[in-house]
Amino acid sequence: METRANYFVVGVFVLVCMVGLVVAVLWLAGAQYREEYVLYESFFPGPVTGLGPGTIVRYNGIEVGSVRDVHFDPDDPRLVIAIFQVSPEVRPRTNSVASLETQGLTGVTFVQMSGGTPDAAFLTTKQGQQYPVIPARASALQQLSQTLPQLLERLNGVAENGRELLNADNREAVSAILVNIQAITAAINARTDKIDAAFAQFQGLTERLEKTLETTDDTVMRVGKLATTTEDKVKSISVGELDRLLIETRATVTSLNRLASELERQPTGLLFGDRRPGYQPQ
Repeated sequence: METRANYFVVGVFVLVCMVGLVVAVLWLAGAQYREEYVLYESFFPGPVTGLGPGTIVRYNGIEVGSVRDVHFDPDDPRLVIAIFQVSPEVRPRTNSVASLETQGLTGVTFVQMSGGTPDAAFLTTKQGQQYPVIPARASALQQLSQTLPQLLERLNGVAENGRELLNADNREAVSAILVNIQAITAAINARTDKIDAAFAQFQGLTERLEKTLETTDDTVMRVGKLATTTEDKVKSISVGELDRLLIETRATVTSLNRLASELERQPTGLLFGDRRPGYQPQ
């Protein structure tokens, strides 16, 4: 009887544990399903290798959600439509951009959303849209893969041009130029002594020119001192001496005016003397 009672207790304990486990699972599942998300839509051009449902979505590097669905655009087969479910705390701006990025060397693809700028408005659903649309751009790796064929084509063109440039005629011309340069270098080396002498003469000429400039500077300084001395002497003349000089100058001017009038009145009288009647020269 005691053994049956033990079995009963163990059975009840196991049953209670199973019921508790089921309740916990249902509670966790309910909490997960009750969690709210905000859906956004983006149109990716070109191939989107690695993008699919469950792909991580990051906002400025922080994981905020995942990709819910990926399908083709029925109107444009070049575009791939991706729908993101993102935490409601994340509010992208009108200038936010979504791009596909690769994490490190593992090659794991994720969606990177930029934050935009504070002055931009928050992204909302516009007329004709099912969800707010975040503009998409190609990642750096995608841009490189798209431009790599053009780059290789240009490199091939450069190689062809280089091959044409280095044909036989051009190689001979380059060889002749190198020979001429070598001959010029040898001639310069042979005349090194003369070149050194010419530089020495030029250096001597420069030194003489510097001495001449120094002499000129001294002369200019002396002329300046002489001008200053003359100015001082002119300033030292008294007012009385200036008056006498002016009186003498005025008398001289009067005499010259009288002489000019006499010449104008009787020009021959100054040269031949007075020949009026009654005058007889000795």
